[in-house]
Amino acid sequence: MRRTLLKLPLLALAFGAFPVLAVDADKREIVIGTTVGDFADMVTESIKPQLEALGYKVKLVEFTDYVMPNLALAEGAVDVNCFQHKPYLETFSKDRGLELSPVAQVPTGPMGLYSGKQDQLDEVKKGSTVAIPNDPTNQARALLMLVDLGWITLRDDIDPLRASEFDVADNPEGIKLIPLEAAQLPRSRQDVDFSVINGNYAASSGIAFSEGLFLERSYDFINWVVVRSEDKDRRFVQDVVAAYDSAVFKEYAVKRFEGYKYPESWDR
Repeated sequence: MRRTLLKLPLLALAFGAFPVLAVDADKREIVIGTTVGDFADMVTESIKPQLEALGYKVKLVEFTDYVMPNLALAEGAVDVNCFQHKPYLETFSKDRGLELSPVAQVPTGPMGLYSGKQDQLDEVKKGSTVAIPNDPTNQARALLMLVDLGWITLRDDIDPLRASEFDVADNPEGIKLIPLEAAQLPRSRQDVDFSVINGNYAASSGIAFSEGLFLERSYDFINWVVVRSEDKDRRFVQDVVAAYDSAVFKEYAVKRFEGYKYPESWDR
C-alpha cells in the first residue's frame, strides 16, 4: 500500500488532475481481457497503472480470437473486456443469450485494405482475390469498405451492418472474396491480391496504417470497454471507465496511437 500512496501524486503531477475514487470494497482485483496488441498495450501502459494507483490489483488476459473474450466475461473469468465494436457485441450477445453492456469507447485502429500480391488499387482485375474477416460483423464491415471503393454493391433489402459475402448484388471487378479468421489476415497477404485487416491485428503485426491502400470511414465500428450488465453500476466499473476517460489516458493515447479513431466524447 505504501507504493500505491506514492504513485498517485506522481501521476497527478505529471499529467494534471486525476479523479480519485474509492476502491470497490468488494472488488480488490480487476481482470481485464483484451485481444493481443494495441488494446493490451493500453491496459499495461496506462489503464493498469491508474487503477493500481487507486489500490486495485489488475491482471491482464490476452486472447487471440473474437469469441473467447465475451465467453470469458460472461462466465466471470474476466471482469472487463476491450476488443469489440457495438455491432459485434450486439450480434454475439443475442446469438449466445449473454447480458453484456458497453460502458466506454476506446481509441480504435481503422480497418484497412492492404496490399498483397498487388500494391495499387487500380491493379484490381477479374479474378483478383481479397481476404476478408470471416466473423459476421467484421465481414459486413469489410464489405462496406469494398462498397465505398466501388468494387461491389450489396442487396438493397438487407441490413448493411449484417451483410455477408452472400449479399453481394453486383461485383463488376469480378473479385473473389476469401473469408479468413481475423487474426490470420496479416499473414494472408502473401497468398492473396489484397487483404482487409482489422486495425488491432494490423498494429500488432507491425503494419502501419499509412500502408493502407484504403482505410475505413465509418465510426459505427469504434470499439468499447464491455462489462457484465449486472456489474455496470458497480464502483470498480466506474473506476475503469474513469481511467479510460482520464486526461492521463487521453494524452497517452493521442501520442501512442496516432492515426486511430478516438472516442466521440473526447474534446480534442
